[in-house]
Amino acid sequence: MRKDVKRFVDVIISSASLIVLSPLLLLVALWIKLDSKGPVFFMQRRAGIEGKPFRIFKFRTMVDRPADTIDQLKEGIISQGRDPRITRAGRFIRATSLDELPQLLNIVKGDMSIVGPRPILMEQKEVVPPGYMKRFAVRPGLTGLAQISGRRSLGWLQQLWLDAKYVEKYSFTYDIGIMLRTVKVVFVGGGIYGGEGMNWRTYRESLQGRAPADEDVEEAMSEFSTGKKGASPL
Repeated sequence: MRKDVKRFVDVIISSASLIVLSPLLLLVALWIKLDSKGPVFFMQRRAGIEGKPFRIFKFRTMVDRPADTIDQLKEGIISQGRDPRITRAGRFIRATSLDELPQLLNIVKGDMSIVGPRPILMEQKEVVPPGYMKRFAVRPGLTGLAQISGRRSLGWLQQLWLDAKYVEKYSFTYDIGIMLRTVKVVFVGGGIYGGEGMNWRTYRESLQGRAPADEDVEEAMSEFSTGKKGASPL
């Protein structure tokens, strides 16, 4: 019943948002088309509910490269807005999170929810410790607990901890609180780009062949709990 209500709210809000925001979406699409060669949308396989793949929609903010040709294990992390892979329009679109708005279509389709753990790359599934696979028990979200607690300024393991915490604490009022804090995060900005020392690829290399462990997350969270990384989660 709770999931049915969440789905109903998702459809109503995302459908209404698409109608209200349609002039803005059209303007962003036109800007992307005029700014650089390539399609308006960037589509990529992500892990959805139960870890099953789906195709996510985003406004294209980088130079045109087919998503399926990108080797995610070797791709350098985008750590600043002047990265040559990002287009001129893309710098502003990323900074304002406008690139995420096409995911309203994913919500209408049922691939995503308004609030939930952010959909990760399929390649990232292999570095999710067993105790944190619960993040796949719900639909991925347009926004989530990790996004209002530091976004990409958080380490990979800290994001996983927050994703699991959301699944444990989920309620309708909890979702409302996250939505309201998301508005503030988007207007304030920050946390859009991650650092080289805190991404999933670095964690994968540190494993040196062993399996991801829940203890790795607990160790990473000891730093987060002191308030050194991001804001306090809800």
